[in-house]
Amino acid sequence: MTQPKLFSRPFGISLLLVIAVVFGSNHIAARIAFDHGVNVVSAVAIRSGGTALALLALLTALRVPLRLPAPTLGRAVIIGLVLAVQSYCLYSSVARLPVALALLAFNIYPMLFALMSWAAGMERPAPRTLIAMPVALVGLALALDVAGKSGGLAARWGEIGAGVGFAVAAALAFALVLLLSARWLKGMDGRLRSCLTMGTCGAAVAAVAAASGTFALPGDGMGWLGLALLTLLYGSAITALFMLQPHLSAASDVVALNFEPVAVLILGWAILDQGIAPLQIAGALIVIGAIVALGTARR
Repeated sequence: MTQPKLFSRPFGISLLLVIAVVFGSNHIAARIAFDHGVNVVSAVAIRSGGTALALLALLTALRVPLRLPAPTLGRAVIIGLVLAVQSYCLYSSVARLPVALALLAFNIYPMLFALMSWAAGMERPAPRTLIAMPVALVGLALALDVAGKSGGLAARWGEIGAGVGFAVAAALAFALVLLLSARWLKGMDGRLRSCLTMGTCGAAVAAVAAASGTFALPGDGMGWLGLALLTLLYGSAITALFMLQPHLSAASDVVALNFEPVAVLILGWAILDQGIAPLQIAGALIVIGAIVALGTARR
């Protein structure tokens, strides 16, 4: 396998910010779908299966070779199964919590990925990275108003504990997906990688839904719109991420995806008419500042 060309850090992080916005839009669409009759397993199965079929059609039209060595194919299937766990857990969190709060808990995954990469001997995070990551989380906590009017997260743990638990499980699973992809599939065409992992994810979740009889389609036109948009947006974002990852100059650059909850906060204001307090705006600026510091750090 040939070594992929690396992008400059500012350019790579700029692309990651765009991907973060698309991921955030997917979760807004998912909330609409959930509010109109779709359940978690149905959303994951249709989203993943639809993405895989679209990519397969694209790969076939472009005559991209689809044959892979058996060990590589097996590794892609394993990553797809881990992605199925991540998808189920994250959408379960989105279904239980306000979207932005679910994503706040989930967005510890870039830090987990950087630490996993360090533990696996792939890359040691730069000092500025180790500072930027917790600063970004502090900014996220302010931007998403975690404390709220009740006086603290602990007071609401009985209400949000299950949703936060699902989000943390999703973060662990997605960090593992990124780590395994970087180690096992780095030289693979990103479109083919996404097609295989999405196909495995969709097939696994669809099998669970069929066995348990829990498949649920939208109840109205708005539900179908939400389901179609979450499929299109997620498929675009995950494919772009898999294609971009081999070209990143540092594993820790994926911390830029921490912008996703801030994007959701802004989208919630624009689409759902949710207000943004001055303290939340300050938190968003802290997040953006941490990302800029990360992108300009010398390696």
